[in-house]
Amino acid sequence: MLRKISVFLLVFFAVQALSVYPASSSVAFRDLAARSAIIAEKDSGLILYEHNSDIRHPADSLTKIMTIYIAAQKVENDEISDHELITMTESAWYDLNDNSSTQNIIAGEQMTFIDLMYSAYVGNANEACNMLALRMAGSISSFVSMMNEKAAELGADNTQFTNAHGQFNQSQYTTAYDQFIIFSAAMKNPLFAEIAGTFRHITESTYETESRTLSSSNSLINQGSRYHYRYCIAGRDSATYEGGYSLVAFAEEDNLALVSVILGSDVLILPDESTDMRSFSESLRLFNWAFTQFAWRDILKTTDLLAKVPVLHGSGADFVNARPESALTLLLDNSIPSESFERKYVIYSDESGNALVAPVNAGDVLGEVTISRNGIEYAKIALIANTNVNLSGVEYIRGQIMDMLSTSTARIILLILAGILLLYIALVIRYNIIRANRIRRIKDAKEDIIRERHQNYRD
Repeated sequence: MLRKISVFLLVFFAVQALSVYPASSSVAFRDLAARSAIIAEKDSGLILYEHNSDIRHPADSLTKIMTIYIAAQKVENDEISDHELITMTESAWYDLNDNSSTQNIIAGEQMTFIDLMYSAYVGNANEACNMLALRMAGSISSFVSMMNEKAAELGADNTQFTNAHGQFNQSQYTTAYDQFIIFSAAMKNPLFAEIAGTFRHITESTYETESRTLSSSNSLINQGSRYHYRYCIAGRDSATYEGGYSLVAFAEEDNLALVSVILGSDVLILPDESTDMRSFSESLRLFNWAFTQFAWRDILKTTDLLAKVPVLHGSGADFVNARPESALTLLLDNSIPSESFERKYVIYSDESGNALVAPVNAGDVLGEVTISRNGIEYAKIALIANTNVNLSGVEYIRGQIMDMLSTSTARIILLILAGILLLYIALVIRYNIIRANRIRRIKDAKEDIIRERHQNYRD
């Protein structure tokens, strides 16, 4: 499959929304301290690096990404008000054990829907996840079905949920690639992105409930942590005995938006007896490598004038400039020079042998340009007229005449007309000769009469 190749090029086509192609075999982190991992461009799905990204792994608290994503969609679609008061029930605790992560929200307490969302995600409260599930679907089992349907809809085919919070269950699993898909989709929802990027949140107090101060365990967004990463915008971490330490994180620098997933990492005890939480440190390594190694580059701009196309019968211009209909942007390994991409132009009027004739309107398709590298075709983009070329009346008439004269019918007609003209000239000449002879005879006759009269007079 294309997504299994370690590095891709992202290509925007003129008439297609998006396409992805392999670029290089650049591989990093052969010593990555994680059972599986992936880092990829958030919006395109372009994979920069992956390690065992399709291996199933306990979903653990990463499950909360899906729970809060669905809740955020409910709010966005006005199905549930974010400030609706929810009364906690005993049923929200039914499947939680003594080791379950909690904020001790007891039955009878009231919280707004959005504070339950923050409690579930930022405060890691499993009972809040269950309460959200009950409110959204009527039962936890119905909500789990909703979660699995959403995963299938997104294409997360190796993910299965059995609960809304992530407490370990052998039948609940995911993969690094699926977590990338789910988190990337969730980050498109503004409310989810806000919650996922919150390090500290204070819930509202109500008549039945005191406010709570919630703090995220995601050290990448904790400014006081040695793992703090200034480009990290949001994330979700997890730590369990069964699944180890995992982290999904989103970071953006210089218009490059990346999602990193680390599953099944551990804690390393260093010689000075300090610890290295490798879910965080390995995520930092991935981000630093990717932001250093890759960058967006413009291979074609819509302002590039790539060819001059001759135009017949143009007013004040005998050619028009052709430019790309759309820009071509590639996410490239920095070791790949932009100049290594070849351009092949096809101008339709040249190809067909039929000259381009005015008028030409800006935006008219004149040809296409193909972008390739090392024999691999990456894009085919239409070339369009950059400006208008108006029709010249004089040139049009002259062109029409020349076109007419170039046909065999016109040549026959011209021969006939030439024959008629020659015949006419011959008739005129004959007429003039006959007339001149007649005039001369008349003149001679008159002269004879005059001579005869003169002779008679003398006699």
